[in-house]
Amino acid sequence: MSSMSTGPTSTPTPTVIGVPAPQEDIDAIVAFVAGVQHAQRNALTDAFLDGFREDAIWTTAHGKRLTGLPEISAFTRKVLPPQANSPVTATYTVDLILFVRPDTAAVKIRQRPATRDGGRFLDEIFHGREDPSELMAAHPEAVPGTPTYFLAKDDGVWRIAAAQNTQVLDAEMLTAG
Repeated sequence: MSSMSTGPTSTPTPTVIGVPAPQEDIDAIVAFVAGVQHAQRNALTDAFLDGFREDAIWTTAHGKRLTGLPEISAFTRKVLPPQANSPVTATYTVDLILFVRPDTAAVKIRQRPATRDGGRFLDEIFHGREDPSELMAAHPEAVPGTPTYFLAKDDGVWRIAAAQNTQVLDAEMLTAG
């Protein structure tokens, strides 16, 4: 596996497994995830929603299940715009792509909270700690995520068919970095 990013601007090459896939699809998926990051950081609701199929399902980091684009849209239009002024944003790095079929891929993402002004990674406060539980409670904004996107390629365009956005609550994973 490739080494992970040391800053919000570097982009490591993801591990790719499963059925053979052309480099252009790998590049398109990495670009898709970069587009999600851009839409999230800039509170671009329509750009974010363009990444979903009509019949998509999405589970938020806190376990809320959203089914279909109308429900995902209503939720997103409520929670994304206020994020534009937040001092905290996140980076999204494609860690692993599993091509289930040439037109279907499971994508594992490393989501790291970072300061908007300088790109300092907030989750670094957990690194090297024996027990990060008190820090997690005191700094929930610093807890990273590990989303999985299940993408489908329809008419040459990759979109989310299903997604699970999970917070990292595993102490060993948090403290290792």
